[in-house]
Amino acid sequence: MKTVAQIIQTKQIQMVHTIDAESTVLKALQVMAENNIGALPVTENGKVVGVISERDYARKCVLRGRASVGTMVREIMSSPVITVTPQQSVPECLSLITARHLRHLPVIENDQLVGLVSIGDLVKETIAEQEELIQQLEQYIRGEV
Repeated sequence: MKTVAQIIQTKQIQMVHTIDAESTVLKALQVMAENNIGALPVTENGKVVGVISERDYARKCVLRGRASVGTMVREIMSSPVITVTPQQSVPECLSLITARHLRHLPVIENDQLVGLVSIGDLVKETIAEQEELIQQLEQYIRGEV
């Protein structure tokens, strides 16, 4: 069973883009579009205070008729932020994401942002682990082990 730290190490892009809470929603959307990502951890004085996602934008800005130019990230971000540590397991994170209806989890170690895992990262790892287990069981049944 892999940990969050192991998932972060295997991600192709390990840099985590962030946005300041006082930035405009338009700026957050630009950063997400430029980097082909769906969410950004929101920081204030170097600390993660929330997450802004495309879903936050759609539900809290577009559907309410708010302008992305005049709206600050802090006004629509999801907060308080739910975080995980690098030592937590994939099943723990999946359980948390499912229970809280989240799609992204900032990874914090010693009060510092060290990564971001998505539901996609966690599902991909779960499927890989299950495929490996199936392969091992098939080898065992065939007497190859």
